[in-house]
Amino acid sequence: MPQSHDWRQRYISGPILKLFRKVTPRMSQTEREALDAGSVWWDGELFSGRPHWQKLLQLPAPKLTAEEQAFIDGPVETLCAMLHDWEITHDRNDLPDEVWSYIRNNGFLSMIIPRSFGGLEFSALAHSEVVMKIATRSITAAVTVMVPNSLGPGKLLLEYGTEEQKKHHLPRLARGEDIPCFALTSPEAGSDAGAIPDYGIVCKQDFNGKKNVLGMRLTWNKRYITLGPVATILGLAFKLYDPEHLLGQKENLGITLALIPTSTQGVNIGNRHVPLNIMFMNGPNSGKDVFIPIDWIIGGPERVGQGWRMLMECLSDGRGVSLPALSAGAGKLACRAVGGYARVRRQFRTPVGRFEGVQEALARIAGTTYMLDAARTLTLGALDRGEKPSVISAIVKYHMTEGMRKVINDGMDVLGGAGICLGPRNFLGRPYQAIPISITVEGANILTRSMIIFGQGAIRSHPFIFKEMEAASDDDYKNALVKFDRALFSHIFFFMRNFVFSLYYGLTAALFVATPGPRKVRRYYQQMTRLSTAFALLADTTLLILGGSLKRREMISARLGDILSQLYLGSAVLKQYADQGHMDDDLPLLRWSGRQVLCNIQNAMEGLLQNFPFRPAAWVLRFVIFPWGQWFSAPNDKLDRQVSELLLNPSPTRDRLTQGMYIPKSLDEQVGRIEDALRKVIAAEPLEKKIRTAVSDFDPQYHGVEAVLKEAVKRKAITPQEAEIVRQAEAARLDVIQVDDFPPHLGKEKVA
Repeated sequence: MPQSHDWRQRYISGPILKLFRKVTPRMSQTEREALDAGSVWWDGELFSGRPHWQKLLQLPAPKLTAEEQAFIDGPVETLCAMLHDWEITHDRNDLPDEVWSYIRNNGFLSMIIPRSFGGLEFSALAHSEVVMKIATRSITAAVTVMVPNSLGPGKLLLEYGTEEQKKHHLPRLARGEDIPCFALTSPEAGSDAGAIPDYGIVCKQDFNGKKNVLGMRLTWNKRYITLGPVATILGLAFKLYDPEHLLGQKENLGITLALIPTSTQGVNIGNRHVPLNIMFMNGPNSGKDVFIPIDWIIGGPERVGQGWRMLMECLSDGRGVSLPALSAGAGKLACRAVGGYARVRRQFRTPVGRFEGVQEALARIAGTTYMLDAARTLTLGALDRGEKPSVISAIVKYHMTEGMRKVINDGMDVLGGAGICLGPRNFLGRPYQAIPISITVEGANILTRSMIIFGQGAIRSHPFIFKEMEAASDDDYKNALVKFDRALFSHIFFFMRNFVFSLYYGLTAALFVATPGPRKVRRYYQQMTRLSTAFALLADTTLLILGGSLKRREMISARLGDILSQLYLGSAVLKQYADQGHMDDDLPLLRWSGRQVLCNIQNAMEGLLQNFPFRPAAWVLRFVIFPWGQWFSAPNDKLDRQVSELLLNPSPTRDRLTQGMYIPKSLDEQVGRIEDALRKVIAAEPLEKKIRTAVSDFDPQYHGVEAVLKEAVKRKAITPQEAEIVRQAEAARLDVIQVDDFPPHLGKEKVA
């Protein structure tokens, strides 16, 4: 080894390694397994400060196969037509029997199961498209379909099950003979699933006529278990103990997963929760000293104690596929139906969508939905290429469910009274009630933002920190010092490079950064590169100053996570715009999303610097990153108006933005009414303008529109056929703005 390295290790790396070992908190086993799960993908590029945009743009856009498209156009379309959300959530409190049968008999519960076991073997994209389309019709049905295809027995069996387990269970799941659920959450262990109190004791017991069967006695109490009340096969997470050492020398074997038929003696699986009137099957289950054979462990005895790692490695489906699909579906529904409603609904003889206050809300709905769909599609492409991007899955879970919250809230503001009166005509009422469900499941959003995204990302996605931590944990000090020295000095060079380039990009406004793409989008790539470099600098400085205490500084960690997340969302928007051919008609959506992302990053950086614990470092960093002050601003009024107009008029852009949602053709459905009225109202608008000009001196008194039409025909301003066009448009408009009403006691007997 060169002499310089000996000197460096003795006087620099060695002392720092000793200090590093003292101040770095030891990771728990569950934390270590969470970090080891998944893979690093585009998040690593963003952490590097030098994202290779061409590498991103060269990735093929995910596409459905002919078989997948046929399923969406056929069985999914049929299922959506069978769903009547008000009947499901208000009258039945469940899906109708014929819907349950259709779901089970047509493979909706087996989208991830290989064809060799009787499943559909769909891609992540197809899985998402199916859930998204159903979600625009019924959240209840969408949740019912998505759960067996995400984190549940099917996924765990595919990844870890023994061949015998796969051959027995997967065909039954594929045929719909078994309804699965997975029981993880306990009353005292929600987000901290590693602290579950549920346990099993290894023992021997007679079972099903066999003597001295090696197995476990399980005791558990779970809640919030989706499909639990109707499940026939229960996946269960518990801590396993072996006090008699029947499996080995260890007593505490760790978190373990098992698969249990709900008909097993002692399993209590009957009651229901009521998840905010969405009425999908969800409930508690429990068991006391329930004996099961050891080979019911998922993966067999060899997988004892590996349950937490197994769960972490499988979370990407729920976080990266199912919940983003629900969120994107809500956004598309809001874009199409709220936008159409805003054009049809009038105040002061003007469509409400033309009022600037409403235009602000419509622009947020459209721009946010464009961003959500871009992030969904980019993430699905990674999953279908075999990536398991755990950090990015957490990003899309958090930001897409929060985006759904914003879109639905804006939609409710535009609908006004029509949004708060529940009934068959209210297409946003149930999605509004469903928002907290998405926010809560698969890791509560507060936890995801404040602890997981940056807390996991800083270690997993940073080019050197994980290497330094691995080196420091090596028991062979000499070997640890060599590896730590190499990682440390690479890290120092990395920090210095990002410091210099952050200042250079700030001073030059990143004008000289070489980027791909046409001129109209080049500035977004340049500024994203600039902010990626600044993020890498901020992340390193924060870790240097706070060290292990950052784990407790959740507000600081959350802001760093926000920056990383917005960089990913901005990357997704640029990728989607490129994949769709850089269409000029879609440029307002790109500009709105791009400006919003850049502004969000700037605000998160400013919030971090304002609260940075070491003030001199904050002053230096602010000057380096923003030498000319705050640079980015949110979308302006002109852009808001341009984007809102995209929702008020039928166009290819509006169709692309809402592609994949279910659009009912029946005029008995509110979304179908809006689609019909929108076409008729737009066709009638030029005629109405002619009428107003021709009969401006006419007073219809109490005879209304009909008198005006007759007078216009009489004066030959319009023809009788044109009068009929206006008449039909007015009838369609009035039908759309009606609100459901019910008998005084809502059709129920009055309680004394």
